[in-house]
Amino acid sequence: MVNPSRVVSFPSPRFFNGFTNPSFNRGEEENETTRDGFTMMSTPHDIGPVVCLGSVASIETTLHTLRAKGLKNKSCESYVGVKTPYFVFRAFNLFHSVFSHLLFLVMKVILFFLYASLYLHHNEGKVTLPQNVSVPAVIAFGDSLMDQGNNNDIKTVLKANFPPYGMDFISGNPTGRFSNGKTLADFFAKGFGVKEYLPAYLDPLIQDKDLLTGVSFASGGAGYDPLTAKLSNVMPLSVQLEMFKQYIITLKENIGEEATMNIIAKSVFLVSAGSNDFLVNYFTFPIRRVEYDVPAYCNKLVKLAMRFIKEIHKLGARRIAVFSTSAIGCIPVERTLHGGARRMCIDKYNKAAKLFNNMLKLQLDVLARSLPHSRIAFSDFYNPLMNIIENPQQYGIDLEVTNRGCCGTGELEMCFLCNKRTSRTCHNDSNFFFWDSLHPTEKGCDIFVNIVLPDLMKSLV
Repeated sequence: MVNPSRVVSFPSPRFFNGFTNPSFNRGEEENETTRDGFTMMSTPHDIGPVVCLGSVASIETTLHTLRAKGLKNKSCESYVGVKTPYFVFRAFNLFHSVFSHLLFLVMKVILFFLYASLYLHHNEGKVTLPQNVSVPAVIAFGDSLMDQGNNNDIKTVLKANFPPYGMDFISGNPTGRFSNGKTLADFFAKGFGVKEYLPAYLDPLIQDKDLLTGVSFASGGAGYDPLTAKLSNVMPLSVQLEMFKQYIITLKENIGEEATMNIIAKSVFLVSAGSNDFLVNYFTFPIRRVEYDVPAYCNKLVKLAMRFIKEIHKLGARRIAVFSTSAIGCIPVERTLHGGARRMCIDKYNKAAKLFNNMLKLQLDVLARSLPHSRIAFSDFYNPLMNIIENPQQYGIDLEVTNRGCCGTGELEMCFLCNKRTSRTCHNDSNFFFWDSLHPTEKGCDIFVNIVLPDLMKSLV
C-alpha cells in the first residue's frame, strides 16, 4: 500500500562531525582528543605537536588540559612545530566555526531543493491525498468494470478467468478481471493510497487481513435492474449487498465493532452500474421496452440506484462515489452490431445514457443533502470516454486506437469469444483504450482514473 504522506528527511547535525559535541578523551599516555571532527594530540610530559584545528572551545579545552599538567605555554604548535600566538588561532577557529555552520546551512538548502525537484518529477501527474486524511479501505460494487473475479465460480458465460485476460497482470495470470491487467478498481485503490490491487470478495485465496483494506463485491453483467443480472445469471446488487453484510460481520469478529465501523465510515465506496441495464437488458430484450419508454426506464433505474445507496449508508458507508454510465453507443461491440458498415456510434444509445446520467446526478445531489455526515459524489464516465475516443492524442503518444479492442478483431470479441485459441491479441495493448470489445485496457483504466480522481478527492476526502 502506498503511503500518501511524504516526509522530507535530512541528515541530522550528527552527520557532520564538525557540529557534534563529543566527550574529551584524556589518558595518562599519549592519546587523541577529538573536537569538532578534527584530531588534537596531547602528551603528559611536554607540549609536543598540538594541532589547533577546531572550534574556540576545542582550543580552550586543550589548553586547560595542558596547563593542568604544568604547561604554561599559551601558544599552540602546528604540525611543523612552528609556534603561533594563541589569539591568531582563536581568530582562525572562530572564522572556521562560523564558516562551517554557514556551509551546513547551505548544504541543507541544496539538499532540500534537490529532494523537492526529484519528488515533484517523480510524482508528476499523480494525485495524492491531503495531509491528515486517510482512507483505510476501498469497497466496490457493481458490474464488470469493478469485478475482480467474483464471477469465476458462478455459472455464467460472463467470465474472464482464462487467457489472454490478465496477460499483463502479475505473472501473466488471469484472475477474472475483465482486462489485460489492472482494472479501474485497482487504480482507484492505489489512487486513494490504500493498496496496489483490490481483491474479489469471493477470491478463495483471500485472507482476513485483506478484508481490512477493502474488497470488490462487483459481478460482471450486473445492473441496477434485478432483471439485468438474471438475464446473464450473475449476482445482482441485492446479493452483493448481502455479501457486504457478511463482510461486516467478519470484520467485527476479527477487530471488534468499534474498529469495524470506523473503517466502514472512512472507506471509499465505488458503485458502477447502469450500462448493462441498457445494453444487456433494455435494448436487447423487449421485456422492459414493453413496460417503459426510455425516460420512464431511466427514472426506474435512478430510483433503484438511490435505494441501493441508502442501503449501504444504513450499513455505515459515508464516502460514496457513484459512476455514470459510459458512452454506451460508442463501445466497440455496439458499433459493430448497430453502427452500420462504418461502425458509427449509436446516437439513441448515447441519448439514453445522457438522460439517465442527468437524472442520476440530480437525485444524488438531493440525496446527499438528506443523508447526515455523508459525502456522495457523482463521477462522470460519459464525457471523459467521449473525449478519449475523439481525441486520443491528448492522452499520450502511445494511445492510438479507440474504436476497437486489442483482443481478436476487437469488434466483437469479449468474455468467452476472447480466448487464446481463437483470438490473437494486438502487438501493443498500450496503443488501445479497449482491451476487448467492451472493457478498457490497463492503460485505458489508468487514463480514466487520472482524469476523474482529482475531483473525487475533493468531493470525498
